[in-house]
Amino acid sequence: MTAGDGTEDKGYGNAPYGNAPYGNAPYGNAPYGNAPYGNAPYGNAPYGNGAGRFVRVDGVPLHVVVEGRGPVAVLSAGLAMAWFDWDAVAGLLVARGRTVVRFDRPGHGLSGHATAPATAAGEAHRIARLLDALRLPGPVTVVGHSIAGFHAEAFARLYPERTAALVLVDSSVEEAPRPVLPAALRTAAARALGRAATAAGLPAALGPAARRATVRASRTGGGDPAARDLVRRCYRTGRVWRGALLENAGYPDAAAEVLTLRGTHPLTAPAIVLVGHDGSRGRGALRWPARQADLADRLGARFEVAEPAGHLVMLDRPDQVARAVLHAAADQDRA
Repeated sequence: MTAGDGTEDKGYGNAPYGNAPYGNAPYGNAPYGNAPYGNAPYGNAPYGNGAGRFVRVDGVPLHVVVEGRGPVAVLSAGLAMAWFDWDAVAGLLVARGRTVVRFDRPGHGLSGHATAPATAAGEAHRIARLLDALRLPGPVTVVGHSIAGFHAEAFARLYPERTAALVLVDSSVEEAPRPVLPAALRTAAARALGRAATAAGLPAALGPAARRATVRASRTGGGDPAARDLVRRCYRTGRVWRGALLENAGYPDAAAEVLTLRGTHPLTAPAIVLVGHDGSRGRGALRWPARQADLADRLGARFEVAEPAGHLVMLDRPDQVARAVLHAAADQDRA
C-alpha cells in the first residue's frame, strides 16, 4: 500500500530482526502472525486493531500500532523507549473513544536503523508522513515524552492545521542550549561508540538489564512492566543502542532548533505541560517542576503536576497522562 510518502512494508513478517519471528511472539492478544500486513491494510480498516505493522517512511520501516476509533492521538516516547511504554495510556484513551497511534522512531523499538541524529523538524515531518501513510490526516493531538517533546512541539508549530492539541509529558527543556562539541564530532563519536559496543557484544549481554535498571531509576511506582520477550527483542540489538546514541548526539541541536521555531512559527493549538514529581520538597527536587512551569508560561500552556511520578510519567501515572490528552483536546473543541 502506498499513501503519501509512506509505504506499508510486507516483507518484515518474513525477515524479522534477529531470530525471533513476530508470528511466534504475539503482541498482547493480536499476534503479528495472525494480522498479516498485506491482508489488513489501513485503507480498509482505518482505525486499526492493535496489531503492529511496518510502514516505510523516508526509506525507513517504522513500527507502528494503531488502536481504537475516534479523534486521533499520536504518542511518541523518549530516548531509547518503545511503543509498549505507552500500553496503559493507550488502553485508557481507546476506552474513551480515541484512535491511538504509537510508533517507534528509527533506531528505537522494532523500527529500522537510524542513519543520522534526529532533528526536531525532521521528526515533525516524519510524524506527518506517517499519518499520511495511515490515512489519518487529522487534526491530531500530538503527545511527546522527554526528548520527543521537541518533536511534538515542532509538529504543532510546523503543521498547525493538522494539530488539535499538544501535550508535553516531562518534556526535555533547554533554555539556552550551547553545544560543547561540533555536531559532526558528536555524531562521529556516537557512531564509533555504537559500533564498538555492538562488536563487543554489549547489547546482547547488558541491553535488557540496562533497560530494566533505567526504568526502575526513572519511576516512583516500581519496576519495568514491559513483557520480557519484547524487552529482549528490542534491547539485545545493536540497532537500538546505536539509535539511542545517535539521537542523544543530536540533542543540543534539536533543542536549539525548537527555540528557533518558537520565534518563527507561532503555537496556535492548546497545550498542556505535564511534569512528574516524586513528592519530595527539597530545593533540588523542585527545580525541575519550576523549569517545566516556566516552559508552560512560554508556550501559553496549562501546567499540571503528576505526583508521585518519576520521569516515566506514562508508567507511574497513566491515568493522569490520559486525562491530559483528553483535556487538551477538549480545550481545542472549546476554542
